Amino acid sequence: MTARHAARVTLVVFLFITVQQTLMLQLRIGAAHPDIMILLPVAAGIVGGPGRGATMGFWSGLVADLFLPTPFGLSALVGCLVGFAVGLATIPLDRTSWWLPMTTAVLASIAYLATYALLGSILGEPQMLHVDLTRIVVVVSVVNFVLAVPATRMVGWALPEVSTEGMPLSTAGLR
Repeated sequence: MTARHAARVTLVVFLFITVQQTLMLQLRIGAAHPDIMILLPVAAGIVGGPGRGATMGFWSGLVADLFLPTPFGLSALVGCLVGFAVGLATIPLDRTSWWLPMTTAVLASIAYLATYALLGSILGEPQMLHVDLTRIVVVVSVVNFVLAVPATRMVGWALPEVSTEGMPLSTAGLR
């Protein structure tokens, strides 16, 4: 990844965490608020495959963890797992399909939140399984459904293009 792409990825992550902390935390439906940070590993998995999804999930999760009272690294771990899984699951699919980002965002949001609550409970936060998880899943999934296409385009702009062999296009012909 070039310095230019690293700067773009940093800009996208900064934009997402800023919107999350300023706008999304204020937007409450019941006791739940949207979590758009989940969209970063999802979009990276769709755009760049399992490796890029896992990497984006790890780093964006670490940034999100700076603002959360849960065990540090939990968002990074779950983001890494979800980004990898999304990238792996979308390999055989047409990644240019109009429905893929929205459908994947909903399914990945459900998986992310369930995994987050389960691992959080295992790591000493048992109240994570006792909250109204259904309401949280619905709110997060609906907002992520709506924002999936713009998020995927932003992450696609930030990440360098990858050939079918998984190598950056600039080095794909050098083998």
